[in-house]
Amino acid sequence: METGKLTRLGMLRRSRAMVSRRVWKSRLVFWSGALLIGAISAGFARAADYAHHLFTRLVAQDGLSLAPLVITPLGFVALAYASRRWFPGTQGSGIPQAIASRSLRDLPGRGGLLSLRIAVGKVLLTVAGLFCGASIGREGPTVQVGASIMMLAGRFGGMAEGRGLILAGGAAGVAAAFNTPLAGIVFAIEEMSRAYRARTNGIVLTTVIIAGVSSLAILGNYTYFGISHAVLDGRRDWALVLVCGLAGGLAGALFSRTMVSLVRRIRRWKGPSPTRKALTVALIAGVITAGIGVGFGGQTWGTGYEQARAAIEGEAPSAGYFALKLITTLAASVSGIPGGLFAPSLSVGAGLGATVAGLLQSQVGLAAILGMAGYFAGVTQAPMTAIVIIIEMTGNHGIVVPVMLTAMLGYGTSRLFAPEPLYGALSRLFVADALRLYRAQEAASRTAQAEAPPRPLDPR
Repeated sequence: METGKLTRLGMLRRSRAMVSRRVWKSRLVFWSGALLIGAISAGFARAADYAHHLFTRLVAQDGLSLAPLVITPLGFVALAYASRRWFPGTQGSGIPQAIASRSLRDLPGRGGLLSLRIAVGKVLLTVAGLFCGASIGREGPTVQVGASIMMLAGRFGGMAEGRGLILAGGAAGVAAAFNTPLAGIVFAIEEMSRAYRARTNGIVLTTVIIAGVSSLAILGNYTYFGISHAVLDGRRDWALVLVCGLAGGLAGALFSRTMVSLVRRIRRWKGPSPTRKALTVALIAGVITAGIGVGFGGQTWGTGYEQARAAIEGEAPSAGYFALKLITTLAASVSGIPGGLFAPSLSVGAGLGATVAGLLQSQVGLAAILGMAGYFAGVTQAPMTAIVIIIEMTGNHGIVVPVMLTAMLGYGTSRLFAPEPLYGALSRLFVADALRLYRAQEAASRTAQAEAPPRPLDPR
């Protein structure tokens, strides 16, 4: 009797020890993945900035001012080809892919939208795009990279919470890219999940903290656009809230609807082969980007960070900047090359706000921030993310209420003219493609099995 009890006790202890080892293995792999996201985000940021500055220095040299008319279109074509040939699934922002992959839980590899290959390709091709002068950002791509890394960590660590890991990786990507931890959490809840679950958001919070610590250790603590001291002063400044909210929402809806419409038209275009069609679209987008960039003195190249920061500091960009930046961002977004919308959209919003300030004779710095809030909320239709990300990026907590009102006005206006959110609409296209490919592969597999010759009977 005693021997049996001792045996059961020993088995129970061994079982608990095995469970404990599995739990700690999962935690260590999870924490390592979060640290890796922060480190990659920091390296990605430096590489992207270096590529953009290298391009601007190159075209600023004597005799090379017209070089983008060749470099940019050919670069777009090369990037579109590389994306289709070697890194399928890396096209565009990366946020729609991360959202779509959460719906593809039953498909092997989440429909091929998140993987180590995609993470590597996303970083390399986005950096190359900035070297070509494309109006793109690195923040959306960092979301897809972060989600890919966390899915890989989940596979190694034996963690089954796939949807939660994608959410956590995407949130950590936003947080580390902008050094805005709260914005990463709000973005995950508002844009990627559209729901709140205590377990999932515990994973999100832990990942954001660890990735943020890793990024801060490399880049240091900083505010993305510096510290703004703009304040509202009088009725004229309150008029900025109304005009920036309405104009930003309208412009954001225009961008969103146009982009979704163009992407769908390109997909339905029945002409050349899919590869030739993709390269033709990339070439046209590259020509538009190059022509506007050269004609506007290079102000529309890259992320638009310098122009946005200058506007926040009170220096308005050239007249028409926001409209031309919107066009080049739209061209890059539908071209099929990897690249995000966050930074260029913030730059467009800052330019729009500065334009409104000129019309109303108000503060440029304040109007730039409010323009960012209205336009960004209009494009993404994620007002809480817009509010938190802009307050964290400017460090100005004295204008929280005006920013909130502007973002909500932008969101409401955008919903009137573009009822379908941008990232949601694009994610459904990736879901449809993944399902179509999976069904085709299943049908081919069944056909191959049916046509295979019967196996000979065993003579025994």
